[in-house]
Amino acid sequence: MNETTRRGGCTRTLALTVCSAAIGGTFQYGYNISIINAPTSYVQKFINETCMKRWGTVLEPSQVTLIWTFIVSTYSLGGLLGSLLAGPMSIKFGRKGALLLNNVFLFLSAVLALSSRSAGSFEMIILARLFVGVNAGVSMNVQPMYFGESAPKNMRGAVAFSSAVFTALGILMGQITGLTEVLGSESLWPYLLASNALPGLVQLITLPWFPESPRYLLIDRGDREACSQALKRLRACSVFTDEMEEILQERAEAGEAHAKTLWELLRDRSLRRQLYTVMAASSAMMLCGNDSIYFYASYIFQEAGIPTDKIQYVTIGTGACEFTSALACNLLIERVGRRLLLAGGYLLMACWAVVFTVALLLEGKVAGMPYLSMTCVFAYILSFGMGPAGVTGILPAEIFDQLARPAAYMVAGSMMWLSLFLVGMAFPFIVNGLGQFCFIPFCGVCVAACLFISFTLPETKGRTPAEITEEWNKKGTANGNPKYSQQSQSLTDPSEGIEIEKI
Repeated sequence: MNETTRRGGCTRTLALTVCSAAIGGTFQYGYNISIINAPTSYVQKFINETCMKRWGTVLEPSQVTLIWTFIVSTYSLGGLLGSLLAGPMSIKFGRKGALLLNNVFLFLSAVLALSSRSAGSFEMIILARLFVGVNAGVSMNVQPMYFGESAPKNMRGAVAFSSAVFTALGILMGQITGLTEVLGSESLWPYLLASNALPGLVQLITLPWFPESPRYLLIDRGDREACSQALKRLRACSVFTDEMEEILQERAEAGEAHAKTLWELLRDRSLRRQLYTVMAASSAMMLCGNDSIYFYASYIFQEAGIPTDKIQYVTIGTGACEFTSALACNLLIERVGRRLLLAGGYLLMACWAVVFTVALLLEGKVAGMPYLSMTCVFAYILSFGMGPAGVTGILPAEIFDQLARPAAYMVAGSMMWLSLFLVGMAFPFIVNGLGQFCFIPFCGVCVAACLFISFTLPETKGRTPAEITEEWNKKGTANGNPKYSQQSQSLTDPSEGIEIEKI
């Protein structure tokens, strides 16, 4: 079999694996972020009607807003719980098994959402958002792990970045499904909130046909034959000596060690620099305010002066922007590298936040400012999609080894969901309190993230986990830390070759 055929087979198999895993994975994260925006007024009316039937009282607008904000933000609390479950699930059930099992939370959410109106209970919507958040929290952590461990080194970034592409696709599809002409009407909003069950069903039917992560099979389970079979299917060839040797070397370095727990990772001083970088990047991804645009798109475009009857169509443009930029970044990531896309994306976002603020200040004084504001929001989302949206998710898979990776994703996911919860709860009040200056805090976050990443993150493009670890070790040695120096020597010890032969 010639190289072209093998490469084509590899691409086809990986593409099918990616589509199957992502349609019930990060696609769900984006889909469930965006569908909650369309039925805002209907659910708020339902909350008021429910309280009137139960207690004979009408809630104040501020009380309805508070309950609605909690419904929206419960998604983030569920995501936090899911991110904590993702590590143990991915170790016990495998990467693929964890994604399949994760659909239980999704179907529970769909049943609750579909039954909420007939049961006269807005609390069921809160539970539904909690369960779908758990589903998103698990998939956002396990799916990049699965992709990063299944892809060859030269395609690792592009394959892992496809998680962001499917997130953006989910956002766009959620916005389209939420149109009044589709499921966004007052009579159909429970079906809109339950429509996330369909992609989950597609995953349940298709994903069992694809292989488990080869690295998980060999390093975690010690099953060399299963690893070899998985590689044959994913690479569509029988010759993968270099890749098998790389996995064997990583297992030899691990020895008899087990996957790190969250507490063990937090206590490991040799991984402290990597951990700080992942925590900062994951927090910045949400604190920059991009995903809150999807939660509260109506608030933002009303503030920008867009006519109310046009807002639902303008909102679709935000999802289209992120999807387009994610596709473009997927083509660029193996050429440009991770650090430039990440830092450059935040820098552009900061610039657009400033322009957006100026446009809001000039609204009513200069013609066309509402449309400049809308353009700035689109540009902000484009800049986010070109780097932070996808690169952030693959960092733990690239800068941590197999044993530390699940716990690293737990930390990254926890920081991401906590930050999303804080921003989700605060965003309506930021808009109401700061008005035209509502994007200034997010501008500050983007500037800080750009500077931090530029000075701390090494480039990971085309490197193995061992090579990336050694780069961190050199940074530690340069700072005078002998612990890093010793670890760096152990990674290059020639005696490791003997251990590989014993496996």
